[in-house]
Amino acid sequence: MAEKKVKLVATAETYDVLRRPIISEKAARLSENNGVVFEIAMSATKEDVAKAMQVLFGIKPTKINIVITKGKEKTFRGRSTGTQRKVKKAYVSLPKDAKLDLATDM
Repeated sequence: MAEKKVKLVATAETYDVLRRPIISEKAARLSENNGVVFEIAMSATKEDVAKAMQVLFGIKPTKINIVITKGKEKTFRGRSTGTQRKVKKAYVSLPKDAKLDLATDM
């Protein structure tokens, strides 16, 4: 039986999933092996990230890992304390033939 092709359409929610690319030393090392890192919405799942990658960049990811980093405790001028916000990151592995250079594409 023939597989049914589903056309993926970009919606407002699709653009809200991937907040921004994360540029760091670890992300640079991952980019050598076809990996990218994104800050994503706290409500996003692996399926949401995969769909957003397919719609926005036209690349189907091979693997996605999601990590939530806790906000650090900070003091302001030695008096008041506060907490930075939590950040949810997606580590996305791309196929070997895929090219995605976020430094020049965005």
